[in-house]
Amino acid sequence: MKQSALTESLAINPSQLAVADLQLMTDFYHKQVGLDILTTTKGTTLLGHNNTGSIELIAKPKLAHAGPREAGLFHNAILFESRGALSRAAGTVITQAPQLFSGTGDHLVSEAFYFNDPENNGLELYFDRPADTWTWHNGQIAMDTLYIDPVNYINSNASERASEGTKLGHVHLRVGDITKARQFYVNLLQFNITTSMPGALFVSVAGYHHHLALNTWLSEGAGVRQPTLGLSRVSITLQTQQDISHLATRLEQAKYPFELTGDGITVADPWNNILHFTAD
Repeated sequence: MKQSALTESLAINPSQLAVADLQLMTDFYHKQVGLDILTTTKGTTLLGHNNTGSIELIAKPKLAHAGPREAGLFHNAILFESRGALSRAAGTVITQAPQLFSGTGDHLVSEAFYFNDPENNGLELYFDRPADTWTWHNGQIAMDTLYIDPVNYINSNASERASEGTKLGHVHLRVGDITKARQFYVNLLQFNITTSMPGALFVSVAGYHHHLALNTWLSEGAGVRQPTLGLSRVSITLQTQQDISHLATRLEQAKYPFELTGDGITVADPWNNILHFTAD
């Protein structure tokens, strides 16, 4: 499989959300999803596990909600290290806030539960099947969405006491055009395509099934985002500082606007979904 020129490995962490009710959202991600509160300030809460942030909440009560057909966040995806940990977290949310549950999916590479958080941000809780069971054909990975019976899954796995670790496994974005998304994320940033389907593109590095996904299922033709509640930015940690330098060179050569910050690069995709790249 072709090695990405972006980096040899990366981490997606954290995804920043602008929120109207910081306490409500903190309670949801901490008490129901089960993330640890890592740091708090007057207007922010960082949640995650083992000192690694997954979701950062930023109080922006004056902002309005985004429209359902605008570009932005489709879902954040929290990866669990065991089926037992996933089952206990999903079961807690379903029991305490059943109105937030939106479905399940056996994706062949992973097993997932889907929710909308209290401010209607999409959230996936999932477990990866072992990578040696994934099927690749001509450089693309086989993925599907098959039904998982949530009650049976939780009852069968909730007693499993394996690793409780979590991290932000991937982020799925709404965009306005798949061809433009391919030009930006693949041709310019140099993620690898792992699979594509009508209205959606999945990309990663180092053979993961996807670190980012882009779709137009509701947002076909969407224009540039304005500041709203919901996604603020996605933070991506590359392997080396040289990866940051190479990315900056590509952006400069393409005359694509970006900002050099004290710790990396901030760049917006064509719909103003903001990505912040740093080095490990």
